[in-house]
Amino acid sequence: MKSISFHIVIVLFSFTLFAQELPPISNYSPKDYQAGIQNWMITQNDENEIFIANNEGLLQFNGSKWKLYPSPNSSIMRSVFCQRERIYTGAYMDFGFWSKNEHKKLIYQSLSKKLNLLEDEQFWDIISYDKWILFQSLQRIYIYDTKSEKIQIIDPKSPIFKVYKTNNQIFFQTNLGLYELDNGTSKQIISEQQLNGKKIVEIFTKRDQLILVTRQNGIFQFSDGILSPYITLADEQLKYGSVYDALQLSNGDIALGTISKGIFILNENTIRYHITQQNGISNNTILSLFEDTDHNLWLGLDNGIDCLNLRSSVKKYANYTGVLGTVYSSIVYQDYLYIGTNQGLFFKNTNHSGDFQFVNGTKGQVWSLFMHENTLFCGHDLGTMIINGGESNVIYNASGTWKFEPFQDKIIQGNYYGLSLLTKVSGNWTYERKIPGFNYSCRFFEIVNQNEILVSHEYRGLYRLMVEDNLSRVSKFSVFENPKKSKNASLVKFNNKIYYASQEGIFIYEPTKKSFAKSASLSAVFEHDEYVTGKMVTDKSNYLWVFTKNYLYYFSKSKLSDDLNKNSIPISSDLTNSMPGFENIYEIKKNEYLIGTTDGYYILRNEPVNHSKHRVAIAEITANSLEGKSFSLNTNEKSSLKHHQNNIRFSFSVPQYDAYINSEYQYILEGFQEKWSKWSSKSEVSFENLKPGTYTFKVKAKVSNAETENIVSYQFEIKKPWYFSHLAIVCYVLLLLIMAYYINKLYKDNYNKKHQKIIAENNLLLELKELETQKEIMKLKNKELAQDVDKKNKELAVSTMNLIKKDELLKIIKEDLKSSAEPNTNKNLKTLITTINKTVLEDDTWNVFKEAFDKADNDFIKKVKSYHPSLTPNDLRLCAYLRLNLSSKEIAPLLNISVRSVEIKRYRLRKKMDLPHEQSLVEYILSI
Repeated sequence: MKSISFHIVIVLFSFTLFAQELPPISNYSPKDYQAGIQNWMITQNDENEIFIANNEGLLQFNGSKWKLYPSPNSSIMRSVFCQRERIYTGAYMDFGFWSKNEHKKLIYQSLSKKLNLLEDEQFWDIISYDKWILFQSLQRIYIYDTKSEKIQIIDPKSPIFKVYKTNNQIFFQTNLGLYELDNGTSKQIISEQQLNGKKIVEIFTKRDQLILVTRQNGIFQFSDGILSPYITLADEQLKYGSVYDALQLSNGDIALGTISKGIFILNENTIRYHITQQNGISNNTILSLFEDTDHNLWLGLDNGIDCLNLRSSVKKYANYTGVLGTVYSSIVYQDYLYIGTNQGLFFKNTNHSGDFQFVNGTKGQVWSLFMHENTLFCGHDLGTMIINGGESNVIYNASGTWKFEPFQDKIIQGNYYGLSLLTKVSGNWTYERKIPGFNYSCRFFEIVNQNEILVSHEYRGLYRLMVEDNLSRVSKFSVFENPKKSKNASLVKFNNKIYYASQEGIFIYEPTKKSFAKSASLSAVFEHDEYVTGKMVTDKSNYLWVFTKNYLYYFSKSKLSDDLNKNSIPISSDLTNSMPGFENIYEIKKNEYLIGTTDGYYILRNEPVNHSKHRVAIAEITANSLEGKSFSLNTNEKSSLKHHQNNIRFSFSVPQYDAYINSEYQYILEGFQEKWSKWSSKSEVSFENLKPGTYTFKVKAKVSNAETENIVSYQFEIKKPWYFSHLAIVCYVLLLLIMAYYINKLYKDNYNKKHQKIIAENNLLLELKELETQKEIMKLKNKELAQDVDKKNKELAVSTMNLIKKDELLKIIKEDLKSSAEPNTNKNLKTLITTINKTVLEDDTWNVFKEAFDKADNDFIKKVKSYHPSLTPNDLRLCAYLRLNLSSKEIAPLLNISVRSVEIKRYRLRKKMDLPHEQSLVEYILSI
């Protein structure tokens, strides 16, 4: 997390404090940016993002979030430079550039892979000139042409200390002197003898002369060939600091980063700031300096990163020794600034940055400072004092004094135990008397008229005191029922009206009604949990100041109505670090205010600041399912996500680096939200379990109450699951229609069944009788059919036997004809034998039989063959004969074999059918 420090150099001696009011400083530790401790070079791109060459790689910072890109070869990154969309970097034995992909992730491309680099080259600096980028190692300078992408190498005769750029000139230093690059060649402008061993850290131009900042020898100026010292008030300290980096700022100041003395910022020859680890920065060793587009000065340190808001409207004086203490009041009196604290009263001259000195006799708690008729009064825990320079004079010590209010020719003071009067005698203010009748603490009181005073007591409530003439005594007092007492409440008079501020809001006293009325417009500043304190302060410019959690408000009188004009400064109570209930602000000069804090004070210039040039940008978009891994989305085009990828996170930022100004964001997810969110400083937002649909995310920002000039939007779609697709819905509709149809049909069928049941029951007896009759008829028919089957089987068997006997007779005739004469001798006999052969073909007889048998017995032979594929035709013939219930004796002549052979065939048939021993072959065949 960024820590914001505002520090001073403190030298404690006899209650004297050295005063240095410093700009805001943001400190970033290695734990904040999660990378190495050393930071060697800093740059900024066109989107105002900061890039830093770090020990562990390239650091990217957008004002909200740090990101580290490790060095491609795991070496220390020494240099970095941005030009347009590229970020050039140099490391050990490598240089190249990074560019963003569609997910805004940086991708690296090396430029040195194809080059023959020297052994152990490291690239310490990168500068640009026109279309060229120069990479400098200690041995060479590599000049990269961004248009032709060619690289030219400058190889000096001796090692290079550093390369420099000033306006339109490029220089580099070697052991032989200072050289200028011109048209790709180098020429010496300062000789080795003139430099005399001086190492040049940086070169600037000023009035046609070169300003040379050296490592150990101070600053020099070079003009007309002469090198001479450039005298500054920092010379003595720089002798022991050793300058490591230098930078000429946009306003002409020179920043010097040293090895052990922190940073010096010089204005001409004087020291504007000297900031060390003791008074603000994280480390005394400054490795790199960079000024961004908002004129913030970035420090790359030996341990951390700091950012100085040099152009900030706020300066800070802080004292961490506790000598100064918490500031409760301040005032400018006779060209001296007086600071009242819990340690006493301190003062210093306002015309120069001198030391704070202690006012004698004021040790202890100072509550208020009040100037009247050129006399300075001090409300103190010890009583009332009159201050003159560094001396104090106690004029009242009966109790502590809170506040002073002039009344006619007197002063009413609020004390720990009521009210008392001060009067002027012989030109000197003295204590007159106490106003009796009211003995409670009067820290806040206001005079309504000569007979009415209002008093606010934090723990007892708001009182109305009735005072007798000449303030002789309080005749009576009462407590208002409304508004009620409140922590840190206060009472103040502004434009002749009395205001009361509490947790309930801001109220205005109405004298005619003797009551308070709440002001809706003023009370709005305490909405949204903004209340911290009710303390209100008026100033010389006729402003009414109100302090809230995130803003400092001031109201001014309107010229056209009785309403007050509201203005705000985005400074939170955390940054002001004031004591709650004791906030104080004082106008030390026109539009310049001192705000007291617990460790010093701020100086605030109340001037308009234009932040409209800032732009909000979406830094990253990631999506994931509840249990899935996150993945980045393309920020440049619409994304389409699956239904389970319905958790999406947006990171956005406004790259601004003012320590005092918090960027605030407002967003809306159209399709999910109807209104914009409240303004918040959070730079991330997540949406979970989004329903399928099309969404548009929009985000806008404001910086110092000024909205950025753009609103960023991003559109994405979460698809429906397949079971909610249009096709699926059509299927669901069809299915419902089908179900409705069948349900209706079932209903009708059920109705018809019930209707038919009555008829069926009436006809049941008749049907039963008819069924019995039909059963008898069926039995007779079945018997008749069985007889017909048996008869046909017998006929089939007889027919088969007749065919076989016919064939046998023809065979006998054929044999007789063959034996009676030679077939070849008688053509007619030969023809007859051929005719007999055709007639007695065994296969034809069998095929005829098989076809007839299948028709008569429902494809019996086909069934047997399917059950037992291994059966031969002879086996099938035997099965057919057994199906006809023929005995072995009857089968033997049909097969033209003996009865014994038939038995053997039946045994083999059983084996092929794999029948159990106890099962009959004939029964099995008949069962098929």
